[in-house]
Amino acid sequence: GGRRVKISCIQMNVRAGNPEENFSHVERLVRKAAKHRPDVILLPELWNTGFAPGKIDPALADDDGARTKAFCAGLAKQFGINLVAGSVLSRRSGLLYNTAYVFDRTGDCIAEYDKTHLFSPSGEGEAYSAGEQIVTFPLDGVDCGIMICYDLRFAELARAMALSGAKVLFIPAEWPRQRTEQMRTLLRARAIENQQFAALCNGCGTAYGTQFGGSSAIVDPLGNLLAKAGQRETIITAEIDFSMQEKIRQSLPVFLDRRPELYGAISQTVDRQ
Repeated sequence: GGRRVKISCIQMNVRAGNPEENFSHVERLVRKAAKHRPDVILLPELWNTGFAPGKIDPALADDDGARTKAFCAGLAKQFGINLVAGSVLSRRSGLLYNTAYVFDRTGDCIAEYDKTHLFSPSGEGEAYSAGEQIVTFPLDGVDCGIMICYDLRFAELARAMALSGAKVLFIPAEWPRQRTEQMRTLLRARAIENQQFAALCNGCGTAYGTQFGGSSAIVDPLGNLLAKAGQRETIITAEIDFSMQEKIRQSLPVFLDRRPELYGAISQTVDRQ
C-alpha cells in the first residue's frame, strides 16, 4: 500500500589500508545519519580496507567478518535502524571475500552476500574469491536485493532478484570517477528495466592512485533521481513510496510481458573461452 521507507547513503571517503580509522569514521557518520531518522542506512564497498585488490595487506581482512558484525550489530541496535553495511574485506577458511552484511533494527545479521562478479581489470579475481549465491532479504517486511559495484554491469543478477520479489536494490560501490557516467546510466537502467527502487552508495577519495567518483544516488522505478551526491563525502537521503511502484507495475506490466522461453538459451550460447 502507501508504505514509505526513508533511505540514507553514507558516501564516505574510505582510507585505503586503515581499518582503525575507517571503523571510527563509520561510527561518526552513522551517528550523524541516524539523527534524521532513516529506516535504512547504506554504506559503500570495502569500507574497512578500501578497494585495491592485491595492494591491500590481506592481514587487514576481517576474520569471518567478526569485527564488522559485532560493530554493525551494535550500531543498528543502538539507533534502531536497518543497516545495509556496505561490504568489507573478509576472510573465511583462508580465502578472501568482498562481503556485504545486512542488519535489522534489533542488530541481527539477517543476510551475508559475497560479491559474485569480481573486477578482473584490477585483479580482484586473482586476489579474492567470488561468491556463489544471489542474496535477497526482508527489511521491515519488504523484499530487497543486494549487489556490489561491478555486479551492476550484469543485468541478469538484478533481474534474478527482481523475479524473486525484490522491490529495492542496494548497491555498495567503490566506482572510479572516470566511469561515473556509465555508473549512473547502469543504475537508472537496472531500476527502469526491473521497476525497482535502487540505492547506490559509492565511496570517494583515492586508493593507490585510483580516484573514486562519489555521485551516489537513489532512483525510483522510472529512473528518476530522488537524491544524488557530488564528489565529496556526504550523506544523501530520500523517501521511497511503494504505492507509486505498484502503479507503475500495473500500468506497464513488463514482468507479465516477458518471454522467458526465448531467453533460456542465452546463458548457454557463449562458452567462457
